[in-house]
Amino acid sequence: MNSNNKSTETYYESIIKQGHSRRDFMKFAAFIAAYMGLESTMVAQVANALETTKRLPVIWEHFQECTCCSESFIRSDHPIVADIILDKISLDYTLTLMAASGHQAEAAKHKTMEENKGEYILCVEGSVPLGDDGNYCCIAGRSAKDILLEAAEGAKAIIAWGSCASSGCVQSAKPNPTNATPIHKIIKNKPIIRVPGCPPIGEVMAGIIVHVVTFGRLPELDRQGRPKAFYAKRVHDSCYRRPYFDAGLFAETFDDQNAKDGYCLYKVGCKGPLTYNSCGTIKWNNGVSYPIQSGHGCIGCSEDGFWDFGPFYERATNIPGVEGEGIADDVGKVAAGVLAGGIAVHAVAAAISKRKEVKRRITRGKENEKNIES
Repeated sequence: MNSNNKSTETYYESIIKQGHSRRDFMKFAAFIAAYMGLESTMVAQVANALETTKRLPVIWEHFQECTCCSESFIRSDHPIVADIILDKISLDYTLTLMAASGHQAEAAKHKTMEENKGEYILCVEGSVPLGDDGNYCCIAGRSAKDILLEAAEGAKAIIAWGSCASSGCVQSAKPNPTNATPIHKIIKNKPIIRVPGCPPIGEVMAGIIVHVVTFGRLPELDRQGRPKAFYAKRVHDSCYRRPYFDAGLFAETFDDQNAKDGYCLYKVGCKGPLTYNSCGTIKWNNGVSYPIQSGHGCIGCSEDGFWDFGPFYERATNIPGVEGEGIADDVGKVAAGVLAGGIAVHAVAAAISKRKEVKRRITRGKENEKNIES
């Protein structure tokens, strides 16, 4: 991959050159605008930006990580999502996906850094170990920290892909022997977008870059530096099992009848009430499913310190900053979204009523199945 003629091409020109039609392009514009949370009237603006904006040079560094972010990206639901990033905006440098290697690869990176100083986007996948003078992660004899500082110097902005770059992830789990450190704790003079998840969703990754291209600025971020368009709601709030939580109906083990009936997984360790992400709305595997839908509780992978919350299969009750969710055993006292304070009387009544209604419907459904079989 190189920047030769790509630097003068617009996204649209590159997409058409690859054999996609105008119709494909417009469908992509609508697709990505929807994932970005934009109104339908904004589709034209997204399309216009991609038609008129020259490709954005991207340098993608890899440090302490497993490459799952790159793997997620190239398996996006929409074919142009991967194309527009991996080939069209041009990854001028990425050790994992570029054809060149060794001196050729480094030459491509330095050419981009020199010719596009102050304009390129630096994407970082992986945490940076600061222990033992950075010797835990070295590339071509240079520490990850040195490489990061060099690449960040001329960057317009930095995107920290995944929980490793955003918060340190499992490498920084206690006692953190390598002193694995997230990017925002090393680079202080550049705007940084944190995109946590292990890995983050491919469409989320594409949506963030398209937002920068369309509006010429970073997306609105929350207090942790995460894009609000994708991290504003808890997984719990969009979960299809939420009514069971409200009604106090839980799986006690992964192989009990309650689990088979699709009850809430909170008691077997689901961290959905503590986790902000788009898993329940955008989903994975071409929008087909996500962990909870597949029968496994959320492990909270987009939250700082999730690796030290405790065992994945134990119910979380006393996590700092989250209160009121640890009373699931008291049927009727479970209140959706209440993180502090008491529960109003009408909420208690509603929860009890919903629990009875859910049980009644389940019983009716089982009776109907028996009637059909007989």
